[in-house]
Amino acid sequence: MTDIVNFNAWSDFFALPEIEDILLTINKVVDTESRQSTVYPPFEYRFRALQETNPRSVKVVIVGQDPYHGDNQANGLAFSVPDGVRIPPSLRNIFKEISRDFSVPLPDSGDLIQWARQGVLLLNTVLTVRKGIAGSHRNIGWETFTDRLIYYLSDRCHHLVFMLWGNDAQAKAGLIDGSRHLILRSVHPSPLSAYRGFIGCGHFSAANQFLEDAGCPTVDWIIHP
Repeated sequence: MTDIVNFNAWSDFFALPEIEDILLTINKVVDTESRQSTVYPPFEYRFRALQETNPRSVKVVIVGQDPYHGDNQANGLAFSVPDGVRIPPSLRNIFKEISRDFSVPLPDSGDLIQWARQGVLLLNTVLTVRKGIAGSHRNIGWETFTDRLIYYLSDRCHHLVFMLWGNDAQAKAGLIDGSRHLILRSVHPSPLSAYRGFIGCGHFSAANQFLEDAGCPTVDWIIHP
């Protein structure tokens, strides 16, 4: 297990000319709203996906939507919740597919920090949300920010796996160079759609096979106590 990486590891990305302007626009909206209501995740976790995963060690990018909007759920990593918090339905279905794919038991914890520190970038397309209102921070600039980030990774890295689940995530496929990276598409793991193709997709073993064939370390998808 690696140490938490320094946020400065992403300095090349944040130095891109357009990124500062995008973040200024986002911060004006989010800071104003934070004075009027609760915004998740907490400020210190807003960019946690980047803080926990060094760009030089990224192997897999899992694209989520926006953070959980309930109390004590969002921890800055897509689909993840803090240890001890009830595992949400979509994450439970992710674990069911891993259990099926590798014949392993379901974990008790929904904290995905072990994945992040192995090079799995758990990236929501929108990084904040107002308490109790799903999708409330869409169209304030986050989608542009994360589009730039996905393109940056596709352009600068080799042999990445992008897991795109659901229509919002699959819309990012055009930002990715499919000749250099593996793009895995499926319906969203939500209970509304998981059994229409997510359960049985084999994405986790396919990712490891691609990484192994490329001579890269694979991911241990089992959440260890």
